[in-house]
Amino acid sequence: MSRTLWFVAGAATSAYAITKARRAAEAFTADGLRDRLSGLSLGAQLFGEEVRTEAAARETELRERLGLGLDGTTQIEAAPAAPLQLMRKGTT
Repeated sequence: MSRTLWFVAGAATSAYAITKARRAAEAFTADGLRDRLSGLSLGAQLFGEEVRTEAAARETELRERLGLGLDGTTQIEAAPAAPLQLMRKGTT
């Protein structure tokens, strides 16, 4: 029984090692390297898009929180003067 168990364990380990070695050898062929580089390029593009999207969302959030317009002026400076004058007349 013990010898059979060790034989089966050795055969399974050998099959696993051969499969891993075959996949590693395929990865270093021209097609394998091309596939890896295209995957890396696509991953970098997706990461860049995600970073740009989140940066724009964060910038919008910060501008709203700080009351800044797109040109760097505050919303009070960019607002028309008439509502401010009406508020001042009502308080005096």
